[in-house]
Amino acid sequence: MTQKTILITGCSSGIGLDAARGMRDRGWTVFASCRQQRDCDRMRAEGFDSPLIDYTQPETITAGLQNVLTSTGGTLDALFNNGAHGLPGAVEDLPTDGLRAIFEANFFGWHELTRQVIPVMRQQGHGRIVQNSSILGLVAFPWRGAYVATKYAIEGMADTLRLELRDSGIKVVLIEPGPVTSKIRVNSIPHFERFVDWKNSALRTQYESSLLKRLYHSDGPDTFELPASAVTAKLIHACESRRPRPRYYVTTPTHIGGFLRRILTTRATDRILARLR
Repeated sequence: MTQKTILITGCSSGIGLDAARGMRDRGWTVFASCRQQRDCDRMRAEGFDSPLIDYTQPETITAGLQNVLTSTGGTLDALFNNGAHGLPGAVEDLPTDGLRAIFEANFFGWHELTRQVIPVMRQQGHGRIVQNSSILGLVAFPWRGAYVATKYAIEGMADTLRLELRDSGIKVVLIEPGPVTSKIRVNSIPHFERFVDWKNSALRTQYESSLLKRLYHSDGPDTFELPASAVTAKLIHACESRRPRPRYYVTTPTHIGGFLRRILTTRATDRILARLR
């Protein structure tokens, strides 16, 4: 195959969907994976090859990647790990099973797919591994402890991989979106309802005054929110530049979060972030 190839996960909506369309428009052969068959069918109706990959089901990771490699003759130029979900709630109210579930989807599955892709890229002598992190991989916000924990883990894994693969021809990149138009808030509601017993929480009044309103009653776009195409623009640079950056900040809040982490003391940063709800 002469076209560059990329596997993108989480393509049913939002960032993944826009990335699949945007990379195809750039001339890439895009494998737009989803975790549910009905979404794969919809992507195929758009002309994409759409392998089913559910990060919580290891057999789908192996089978999905094998389908890609069969189509490409055993090569893959880029991987964009993107699929993830939230689990909002106070840390003290998060059951360990809930944390296990979100880590399976947001971290362990990413690691497994990445680990299976690396030998392919080593064999061909080049590749791009792009991890879609978050402003919450840089700084912590209240009520988002589970998601923050997974994104901090992704940051650490990607930083380590970048060092370990520096002489392999494989480039490892982090994208830090911040507020981007997607369905992640709505998609987090079933996980919240499954795992968080907010009615019996010591913080019940705070749930009622802040988190529940944000989850169930949208007031429109967040401040500084950008469309998913803003992430796609960074992905294009990460995949096509001869020297991609280790990190790409996407939105104004991400730049602010990076600044806070680099410049201010932890106590000063806490005073600012504690005001967020």
